[in-house]
Amino acid sequence: MAYILIIDDDEDFSNAAAIELRGIGHEVAEELSIEGGQQSIAARQPDLLLLDVMFPEDSAAGLKLAQTLHRDVPKLPIILLTAVNQEFPLGFSKKDIDDVHMPVNDFLEKPVDLDTLCRAVSDLIKKTR
Repeated sequence: MAYILIIDDDEDFSNAAAIELRGIGHEVAEELSIEGGQQSIAARQPDLLLLDVMFPEDSAAGLKLAQTLHRDVPKLPIILLTAVNQEFPLGFSKKDIDDVHMPVNDFLEKPVDLDTLCRAVSDLIKKTR
């Protein structure tokens, strides 16, 4: 299957998502910080990245990383995960995906159903292979 990296400061969510994704045959690594995620990507590029938007040090850290990766690793599939719409009335959605501000392949709003997450991962892997 695929090697998936999860970068999310919500350890409970990350662990639950990793368990589900491993259950359908994927290899999964987890990082709880942007810095750790960047180091993991440098060490081994994942087949797919699950990336949270908000981190304690910067509420837009995930978006900034997605923008950097779009420039440096343009073929890396990214699913953005966020609860930003619960924290701020910004109304982020899939319609905001673009090559400049939100350069990702898919967007899922937290709390996300793990079956929905697994389907999104499987669909994107099939689409990008």
